[in-house]
Amino acid sequence: MRSVVWFRGKDLRLSDHPALCSALSTGEVVLVFVVDPYFFAPERAQKIAHRMQFLVESLQVLSDAIAARGSRLWIAHGESVHVVPRIAAAVRADRVTAMRWSEPFGVERDRRVAAALAADGRRLDLFEGETLAAPGQVRTGSGTPFAVFTPFSRAFAKSVTVDAALEAPRVLPPPPAFCIDMHAEHRNIWKGDDGNDWGVPSLASLGIERNPRLVAAGEQAAEQRLGRFFQTGAASRYTDGRNQMGCPDGVEGTSRLSQDLKFGTLSARHVWHTSRHHLEKYPDAKKTYLNELVWREFAYDVVREKPQVMTDPFRPAWRGFPWRNPDLDRGWQAWVEGKTGYPVVDAAARQLLAEGFVHNRARMIAASFLCKHLLLDYRLGEAHYMQHLTDGDWAINNLAWQWSAGCGVDAQPWFRVFNPVTQGENFDADGVYVKRWVPELAKLHAKYIHKPWEAPPLELRAANIELGRTYPRPVVDHALARGRFIATAEGYLRSTE
Repeated sequence: MRSVVWFRGKDLRLSDHPALCSALSTGEVVLVFVVDPYFFAPERAQKIAHRMQFLVESLQVLSDAIAARGSRLWIAHGESVHVVPRIAAAVRADRVTAMRWSEPFGVERDRRVAAALAADGRRLDLFEGETLAAPGQVRTGSGTPFAVFTPFSRAFAKSVTVDAALEAPRVLPPPPAFCIDMHAEHRNIWKGDDGNDWGVPSLASLGIERNPRLVAAGEQAAEQRLGRFFQTGAASRYTDGRNQMGCPDGVEGTSRLSQDLKFGTLSARHVWHTSRHHLEKYPDAKKTYLNELVWREFAYDVVREKPQVMTDPFRPAWRGFPWRNPDLDRGWQAWVEGKTGYPVVDAAARQLLAEGFVHNRARMIAASFLCKHLLLDYRLGEAHYMQHLTDGDWAINNLAWQWSAGCGVDAQPWFRVFNPVTQGENFDADGVYVKRWVPELAKLHAKYIHKPWEAPPLELRAANIELGRTYPRPVVDHALARGRFIATAEGYLRSTE
């Protein structure tokens, strides 16, 4: 049997890759990645530059690793729904193997590819591995999906046994010498106008300037991050450390693996078993960290079962909520640029733009501020984060934003409004996070770092701060904004009962 192994943007690794392992166990293999204009058209790629940089660089690492093991990753160009069936025909494959995707557009793409292959006597075999549980595996007693995380997590613990991760192949067979049919019908899949084989796209070809502040890409760098999480002691302190934005001792409190799980440079079950092993002596940290992986499972389950959440609030009562018009609200641009006058909110905004990442606690504070202080639609923030996040994951980003707004699955109570001052004081007590990302406040005493408007004139002068000029005054008053949101939400939700 000959198989095309179709690598995609969420499985950029050789270890724990069931689709690859199945193909290797059944015969000859041709390894393929399709540069699909859905993501790679320059005008689209430039809008998600951080994600594309990580993807392209991870893809190059994968290609090099395949070459080092004796094979080749073939790079094809075109729309996957057309190109993949043509590749299968060109190499005379019996089947195509790939890792399953959960998002609606991925499901539809795979349906169309499967139908085209079937019409030609071939098949698409999809393998699990995007998540720890298979689709539909975690259900209520009546067989329905969960809408609340805690019972989901209990059911997960009872119903899911996470298999061991598969080893990466040490060697890979070269592609069959005769299998690439280069006649005119298929030539443009593999070669450019100059007749040379296409390789991994460069950032320059996509019109993207490389951002050196992004985390290192690829499977090896991901493994190093995972190892560092345990070696530094961050993992053993995770229960409390994960909320600390400032990292005063210089050691990050989180694993920073979100982009690796998103792009599959690490598999979820590899992270699961590695964490269980290293945290055996730290039961609280172990439970807390593994629970974050189960939260990821929950997000994917919600999107698979109710794909409409990608465009509409999960809770029907919120679908006509009277959000303010961002074009008429100066707060929107201030929030985007990090100039709201609330230091921790501004730090989150600037970190996002600079390095394509935001600490999770800062994400929650910033999201609450947008939705509840500014009364702006969560979908604005969701789209802005997806544009700039390196780890932009459709399911998790959506679930998190709806949670913050109060309209999603297992959402926080809508009347809970984060106070950005007290949140900053609790989780960035010395102002390390704020001073890093809002350097104009770097000389301000920690007592006032989260509320510079309360600093005495002498303190501001000593710190070279002039409110309204070197750093903005708050765009809204916390108490007034909180009252406005609660009154608006209470009135609207009552009207929909």
